[in-house]
Amino acid sequence: MANLASLAVVILAAGQGTRMCSNLPKVLHQVGGRSMLDWAIIAAQEAGAAKIIVVAGPHAPQVGAHVEARLGKGALAIQDHPLGTAHAVLAARDSLGDFSGDLLVTYADAPLIRAAHFAALRDGLDGADFVVMGFEAADPTGYGRLILDTDGALVGIVEEKDASPAQRAITICNSGVMVGPCAQMLRLLQRVGNANAKGEYYLTDVIGLARASGARCAMVLAEERAVLGVNSRSQLAQAEAAFQAAARASALQAGVTLMDPQTVYFSFDTAIAADVEIEPNVVFGPGVQISAGARIRAFSHLEGALIGAGCEVGPFARLRPGTSLAERVKIGNFVEVKNTQMSPGAKANHLSYLGDCLVGPRANIGAGTITCNYDGFAKHRTLIGEDAFIGSNTALVAPVRVGARAYTGSGSVITRDVPAGALAVGRARQQDYAGWADQFRAKAGARKAAKDA
Repeated sequence: MANLASLAVVILAAGQGTRMCSNLPKVLHQVGGRSMLDWAIIAAQEAGAAKIIVVAGPHAPQVGAHVEARLGKGALAIQDHPLGTAHAVLAARDSLGDFSGDLLVTYADAPLIRAAHFAALRDGLDGADFVVMGFEAADPTGYGRLILDTDGALVGIVEEKDASPAQRAITICNSGVMVGPCAQMLRLLQRVGNANAKGEYYLTDVIGLARASGARCAMVLAEERAVLGVNSRSQLAQAEAAFQAAARASALQAGVTLMDPQTVYFSFDTAIAADVEIEPNVVFGPGVQISAGARIRAFSHLEGALIGAGCEVGPFARLRPGTSLAERVKIGNFVEVKNTQMSPGAKANHLSYLGDCLVGPRANIGAGTITCNYDGFAKHRTLIGEDAFIGSNTALVAPVRVGARAYTGSGSVITRDVPAGALAVGRARQQDYAGWADQFRAKAGARKAAKDA
């Protein structure tokens, strides 16, 4: 049973000395289409945190701006100098004020930690005053080790550089995530020293100080994958791979058919109903929802799109933000759709661009159709009525309306509204010049022969 005290979460986002080789701060790099910092914030929110404080460094104004935009100015605390994790948590002291509940410390570069991990950590408070999240490491090199007594209670945490050979043989390692009473943790943090190999103030020293004061300390194990910290592009790729593996497994379990799961890529909010079929090499950006019975064919890219029941998309289709497909819509190969609503039964089977458009029920969009929606300054709408037939290679110059049941002739440039039931032809009249081609070929051939002689 979880401790019922209110919860504050401090997210450590300072200390950007990493191997990312990027102008973008580490914690703003994305996993599954969401920044690592946002994964930590959302985990805290879903855990029911009453207060969330992000500790950032002064060298990363982008992080501060991101936090203030998402949580408000009061949620940002600055660690002026990178003096260690204990020093970083103390930087949040003023922001915490007189908060009297539990304080949980986590990290903005651990994008696979979820609210369920926080809940398990707090459950441990029923038998302890402080609880640390640990994990069994396949290779413990570089990690702090959790020291347990014969009863399994947590005695202390030793960083590898300060560990003895016997302690380095321990494979139960520290994730850095910790929970305990806020007021008590802050008092202990002020007593932390820096007599260690790195000369830093370690958050982990709180456990030893707590034990010395008579507090009970415990450990909760998490899977190693969940606590992966990202400090390099390689580790970012590992985190992405772990996210994708979990997303694929979840989709399969929910009744989605993935013909080649390893080639399908999801975002954090991809929502796919049962009985959807997804062919190989499909990428889902953020904001995609797919209803039952739809089929997404190979090599398609979808972002910000709502897909209705029974739709077929692709192969080689691109759906951009603002796309909404009602039931039984067909979007074929090499069709791009942006900010467009397709009504039931409408179809654009090949080689077209539909932008800022409303397509009526059962309308047919011929190959090579383009909505000319941008005049260099503003976007304009195209309205296509129900049962309309847009002939191949039609350019619809917006703003323009094609009425219900109307036709456009192939190769037309439509610049005026087309009445319902009418045929619009907007192209030059064909002219034939008898013998011209034969004469041209004879003259051009003679010139070439003379040049080659």
